[in-house]
Amino acid sequence: QVQLVESGGGLVQAGGSLRLSCAGSGIIFSIRAMGWYRQAPGKQRELVAGITGGVITDYADSVKGRFTISRDNAKNMLYLQMNNLKPEDTAVYYCNTRPADYFWGQGTQVTVSS
Repeated sequence: QVQLVESGGGLVQAGGSLRLSCAGSGIIFSIRAMGWYRQAPGKQRELVAGITGGVITDYADSVKGRFTISRDNAKNMLYLQMNNLKPEDTAVYYCNTRPADYFWGQGTQVTVSS
């Protein structure tokens, strides 16, 4: 059974930073493209960052230059470093494969105050 557990969210002021983590079990991260997604209140879930089984990354235009996705295949971990956070980044953040093949975890709440 695949389980994805996100952590690292919190309340931060605009301009601040957070580092999100995703721990996976029942899935071998190294052979899958992975992604960080977010869902803001009243909006659809969107992909904000993706990474291939290797190191090729891509980002939504709204976070490009501010967010960095990375992975530690040996630990089956996925990370999202978020810098220069903006109020519009407020959302629940989730990890999943890309495309999203598995049930969503509970996510981690990121709240950015102005």
